[in-house]
Amino acid sequence: MATCAVCGKHVDMPYRCNRCGENYCSEHRLPENHSCTGLNDWNDPDGVFDSGFDDSVDQRDGASSGLSGRLSSVTSTGGPLGYVRGNVSYLFLGIMFVVFVLEFVVLAFAPPLFQDIFVLTSAHPEYVWTWVTSVFSHSPGTFFHIIGNGIVLYFFGPVVERRIGSKRFAALFLGTGVLAGLAQIGFGFAIGEPISGVLGASGAIMAILGVLTVLNPDLKVYLYFILPVPIWLLTLGYAGLSVVGALGSTNVLSNVAHIAHLSGLVLGLAYGQYVKGKVRGPADELQLGGGMRRRGGGRGPF
Repeated sequence: MATCAVCGKHVDMPYRCNRCGENYCSEHRLPENHSCTGLNDWNDPDGVFDSGFDDSVDQRDGASSGLSGRLSSVTSTGGPLGYVRGNVSYLFLGIMFVVFVLEFVVLAFAPPLFQDIFVLTSAHPEYVWTWVTSVFSHSPGTFFHIIGNGIVLYFFGPVVERRIGSKRFAALFLGTGVLAGLAQIGFGFAIGEPISGVLGASGAIMAILGVLTVLNPDLKVYLYFILPVPIWLLTLGYAGLSVVGALGSTNVLSNVAHIAHLSGLVLGLAYGQYVKGKVRGPADELQLGGGMRRRGGGRGPF
């Protein structure tokens, strides 16, 4: 017995979508009835009708035998990395906590290497690996940093991922995270007060909020698990705090990377505007975990 990923109904013989890998009841089995990410590829018939089971059936010009074809085969439903398809949000969340543990290991056994591995610094911006590792790293001095970002990624990440697809979501998260970190470093150089370093997924998290704000500004969330507010107000509040923090701080070395927050938000708003009309908005829909989805007023804590 399985559970329908849309309505939560228990189904003895569920329909499994070959595109997104979720289980559905008869009512929601059609792609258009469960907002399948495959609908975003409607202009690419091969992407819609290909089950992903065996990419070798299409050998035109050798395209499917390349890296893209092999990657699709590995991540397709039933493939060794099939879980990644449609679950990049959770994959990135897991990586964040794994990296968090590794930070303590490095601090315990090789403290001098900590910044060179996990922190994007103004002293060594040429360490290009830190552009990415810094996105998944968080301050080891407090759990609030990673917990705050983790909550937003857990509840809101899957909503955006279902709308734009896993590949685009991965590019959005990594791209905005890297650019936000570089913006924070660049701002320090621009005002003649370079910062020592930046780490955290806050820029990418703000980009996710920005995309959701454009696609559905009235999406309701529970602020601190208590107060229901529209997401546009939450995003506006974050933006206001970041602006005040950036302008009011006498030292760019403050504990909060306000410029990274603002950069991620702007990038998210821009991308949301770009895809608006090309993908369907969440329509007050949030994934609350365990495959259960609520429609028409669904809410998630923040």
